[in-house]
Amino acid sequence: MKYLIGLYGATVLIAMIYFNFWGQYAFKGFAYNLGRAVLWPTVAFPSFGALLGGLVLIVVLLTLKSRRN
Repeated sequence: MKYLIGLYGATVLIAMIYFNFWGQYAFKGFAYNLGRAVLWPTVAFPSFGALLGGLVLIVVLLTLKSRRN
């Protein structure tokens, strides 16, 4: 598991450097590009971003429902 986290961290670093210097939003600040790099799979694969957003919505709704009971 630590290997996968390190591998993801390395890809975030590579994506952050790319986004910051050569990306579509290179004119924006470092923090903006870092945020995009942390979520790089959603940037590279837009359908994955929609799926991830749907899953987060379902988890939030289930959490709210369980707290009401």
